[in-house]
Amino acid sequence: METIALFGGSFDPPHIGHEAIVKALINFKDIDKVVIMPTYLNPFKSKFYAPASLRVEWLKEIFSEYENVEISEYEVSQKRPVSTIESVKHLLESYKKIYLVIGADNLASLEKWNRYDELKELVTFIVVPRDNIEIPKQFLIVEVDKKISSTNLRECIEISKLPKKCAKEIYNFYKENYCKTE
Repeated sequence: METIALFGGSFDPPHIGHEAIVKALINFKDIDKVVIMPTYLNPFKSKFYAPASLRVEWLKEIFSEYENVEISEYEVSQKRPVSTIESVKHLLESYKKIYLVIGADNLASLEKWNRYDELKELVTFIVVPRDNIEIPKQFLIVEVDKKISSTNLRECIEISKLPKKCAKEIYNFYKENYCKTE
């Protein structure tokens, strides 16, 4: 049984910041595999922009040539918001240890997560720095040099911030459907 890093998120859209995080995780500590798990719908959000099936398709294309990276459709296949604890318990059936990757912007609400006390006993957190948020010493940190927000990117999509493998497809989808500027 392997040790994995669980990198969950909306990936709406996936961008080069996500790709940089995965590259950093591949070389981090004793991680054997990075499991990328897109949400069907984040429990803290009311909608998604790109359909889950399309986000999965993009992620599979982006990471197709990466060794030790798996795209999990577990949450998407549930067709409902799935709590992190549920996904972790599902993965613990197959893996011995899980590092849970979160953005520093999640630290303030972490204790509000469903069954957080149980979750923190099952995983080791790895935090990706964001917005100069202070990260307490009990958390591991993975540094990346790409600082990009999916929310900001949706508002005015920039092709240079999208993974090369499907940049045009992602760009066209968000430009046609959601970009707020001309």
